[in-house]
Amino acid sequence: MELIKTTLYTTFMITITSLSLQHKHLMLALMCLETTMLIMFTMLVIFTSTSLTASQLPMSTIMLTISVCGAAVGLSLVVAITRTHGSDFLKNLNLL
Repeated sequence: MELIKTTLYTTFMITITSLSLQHKHLMLALMCLETTMLIMFTMLVIFTSTSLTASQLPMSTIMLTISVCGAAVGLSLVVAITRTHGSDFLKNLNLL
């Protein structure tokens, strides 16, 4: 069990690092963000299954629902930006 927790912590830190280093494509940044949310969901499920508290059981479903809604909004933004600017390069966007 400790090996699983260590692996999850390590992959979480790797995805956060790759998200902070991603400066080229918006789609790759969104994929890093979704990977982070998936790892957080896995950690939440593992930790609530070991603690056996009934009050924390619906939290994993709520977090997964919010993550899916965020992914849908992010994908729609990528489609809109690609249609208006021609690519999803972050250097082509003027976000100010």
